[in-house]
Amino acid sequence: MDRLQSMRVFQQVVDEGGFAAAARKLDLTPAAVTRLVNDLEKHLGVRLLQRTTRRLALTPAGEVYLNRLRSILGDIDDADAMAHAHSREMSGTVRVLALPVVATHIIAPAIADFQRLYPEIVLELHVQDAVEANVEEYDLTVLNGLSPVPSSAIVRTIVASQAVFCAAPAYLERFGEPRSPEELGAHRCLRLRSPGTRLRAMTLIDPTQQDRTLEIEVPVVVHANHTDTLLRATVHGAGISSQPVDLIAPLLKSGHLKRVLAPWITNRLSLIVAMPSRKYMPARTRAFVDHLVEHTRHAMSGLGMPEPGV
Repeated sequence: MDRLQSMRVFQQVVDEGGFAAAARKLDLTPAAVTRLVNDLEKHLGVRLLQRTTRRLALTPAGEVYLNRLRSILGDIDDADAMAHAHSREMSGTVRVLALPVVATHIIAPAIADFQRLYPEIVLELHVQDAVEANVEEYDLTVLNGLSPVPSSAIVRTIVASQAVFCAAPAYLERFGEPRSPEELGAHRCLRLRSPGTRLRAMTLIDPTQQDRTLEIEVPVVVHANHTDTLLRATVHGAGISSQPVDLIAPLLKSGHLKRVLAPWITNRLSLIVAMPSRKYMPARTRAFVDHLVEHTRHAMSGLGMPEPGV
């Protein structure tokens, strides 16, 4: 017996004043309506309706049951409506703004799994180098934690990270692995340099020694103002570079890169998502943010990084 259907049929019989009228309303045969009500009474072990040739009347038990039943079926209808509304919200477009390196190494790898979960949501991804982004123009903007964000924006930390030294196995096989910061002087180093600035000594931090710092000059064979260029050069064996763990986590796990000089780091970083200050945030936007956070943190799991903020 389909209890929910039997309950709905019983209510309809009462509301329509008879089995035949209820059958027409529900597009069922009168015999099917009669059977479903009989099954419900048999299940409950009590008669709900008094049937005569002239009229149909509720028994005392039927009155009590129907009053409670209307509330239950109303709640079920409300739950169905909420689920359908949620389904409608899980469609449409989410407009995302991100820095190039973030779009390539953080967002792009998360898209396939998100599409499997929410196939009706379209991601409109805008990639630009601008540091000062207009957060209000997008559903969400993914930035590094040092980027300026309007005070009105809603900010959530995707992940807390560190910049660590890394190199390709082919490079380490050829030149060896440095065992101390001082040994970097004998290696080929790749460094990020912003336009209009000059390279200075690197500051190394030892998190295991109360953040003891060390200033060291390193020989630079490649410098660029583009993180992804340096990362690709490092993967192909050009030398040792310092890279954010959230970007290189898959490469470390796959063995394409190896961390060197642990536990030394060169910086503490964070990746954030900024959203317009709105009273109502679409469920599709919240779903993508949640997915991005989970995907990024899962990618970094097992690499000994600090617990990310929420």
